[in-house]
Amino acid sequence: MQHKLSKALRKQVLENMFVQNYKRMWPYIKPFWFRALMVLLLTIPIGSMDAIIAWAIKPYTDAVMLKENMAAGWYIPLVIVAFTCVQGVLTYILNYLNTWVGANITNLLKADLFKKLLTFETEFFNSRNSGDILVKFSTNADTACAGLLSNVKNFARKFFTAVSLICVLFYNSWQLALVCVAILIFALLPMTSLRKRVRPVLNKSMVAGASLATKYNETYSGNKTIISYNLEQYQDQRYLNVLHETFSLSMKLFKRTRWLTPVMHIILSIGIALALWFGSHLILTNQLTPGGFVSFLTALILLYNPLKTIGNNYNSVLLSFWAIEQVFEVLDSEPKIKDSEKAIQMPKHHKEIRFDNVSFEYVSDVPVLKDINLTVHQGETIAIVGNSGGGKTTLVNLLPRFYDVTEGQITVDGTDIRNFTLKSLRQNIGVVFQDNFLFDGTIRENIMLGNENATKEQLDKAIKMAYLDDFLDTMKDGLDTEIGERGVLLSGGQKQRVAIARAFLKNAPILVLDEATSALDNKSEAVVQKAIENLMQEKTVFVIAHRLSTIRNASKIIVVNDGKIVESGTHDELLKIKNGAYKMLYDMQFKKKEEK
Repeated sequence: MQHKLSKALRKQVLENMFVQNYKRMWPYIKPFWFRALMVLLLTIPIGSMDAIIAWAIKPYTDAVMLKENMAAGWYIPLVIVAFTCVQGVLTYILNYLNTWVGANITNLLKADLFKKLLTFETEFFNSRNSGDILVKFSTNADTACAGLLSNVKNFARKFFTAVSLICVLFYNSWQLALVCVAILIFALLPMTSLRKRVRPVLNKSMVAGASLATKYNETYSGNKTIISYNLEQYQDQRYLNVLHETFSLSMKLFKRTRWLTPVMHIILSIGIALALWFGSHLILTNQLTPGGFVSFLTALILLYNPLKTIGNNYNSVLLSFWAIEQVFEVLDSEPKIKDSEKAIQMPKHHKEIRFDNVSFEYVSDVPVLKDINLTVHQGETIAIVGNSGGGKTTLVNLLPRFYDVTEGQITVDGTDIRNFTLKSLRQNIGVVFQDNFLFDGTIRENIMLGNENATKEQLDKAIKMAYLDDFLDTMKDGLDTEIGERGVLLSGGQKQRVAIARAFLKNAPILVLDEATSALDNKSEAVVQKAIENLMQEKTVFVIAHRLSTIRNASKIIVVNDGKIVESGTHDELLKIKNGAYKMLYDMQFKKKEEK
């Protein structure tokens, strides 16, 4: 009883999975429903024509071959050729429509997945590799849509083919038909146990596939490091390890699914053997004509032959269903950092920014920031200094909500920043990183990202204030110079100035400078520092600094060590603290620069 219940439950789960997957896909199919319907309708004549060919053999065999009356069946070969030609044309139309609909559905799905990808927080990307992102947000969509439409098309075509061929079987001999249909049902039973065995392997295969993609991305992005450290063999070995794992998983998947094909082949061959044996008996007892028997065998072979390789097709079905589940698992997921239900617009102007008892952890119970209290008034410049790994960058990353505080709150004029819409909050904060990301395209396109509606006068001013004009004069195409992926054709100082010009156009009232000059040589640093000083005017600035002039001119300096603010005050105030953290840092790092 329990076994029967278990089988019934598995069947119900499979049916629910089938219905649920196609139900979830319907919004993407709906815009193209008419062409999708045409695909389904075309499967009816295409599938049924196989039966017409099998049926036509009976009168031809009985009339021409047995009665030797050529005049009675001369037209039947022509009918078969005509139907085959029509079937071929309809098949081409069917495949064209199927490909057209499939490509459009895939594009809609990918567009939603990419839009979803853009909603995730920094932590989401930190915890995943690039290959995993590529598989989850692109490859799975291809697999899901291609499999979905192919499965529907193949199922519908085979269904109508099977129904029409079974009709031919019963038309010729209901006794033989009952035997062969029973064999067919018995042959399909092993398919019910495959899904549960295959799913774990598919999950591991996805991880391995993502790792392969990551190795390509690492080799592309880290090519200079690989060359300079002679890491070709090291990287090759890492790639081979993943390749061997992928091979192992593919073989495991093969062993768990492809046994179905030979099993089906054996069972269906037994069905054909029984048909030959029982059919001969029916002919000898005058219950079936030879023409009817040949027609029956033709229909049976046409029915059985596709089923012999159903293991391969069923594997594709399972992969498609798995991919659909993965796609909607991503679409159903929610980013950890998002707008609250009653989020409001952050005003353009502010009076003060407060950090109240702010603590933060990347990993549970491993605090990075502890009880940070800080008040910053409009127009002030706050310089943040301290030991490496002390939490300086984490502190400023909390302001635009790259991460959310673990405890406490950050407020702007008394309103928790989590109550502002993310878009308005980030629109009011400009950020210049140590390594600014530039997009593939032109210098103009990258600067205009700060304000796509900026006028020519605003653009020219941003270029001048960022000290880009002299550099652009040396470029043949000026602002329209292509800079390559990630701006690889520009120097570090040039990239920083493009980023600063972009921040100028954004003109946000709050500015975060995260060691914006620390990776530059002295000459580049001097130019970029001038551009930064222009950018800082009339703004509330948080700057992680290593340059003395920036620190000395700051309204307030805070020293962050081991996640805590250990000192705060002006440059002169902090130097007066005997054995103070800032004084020690100043003596080690900044005094030498001052003397130079």
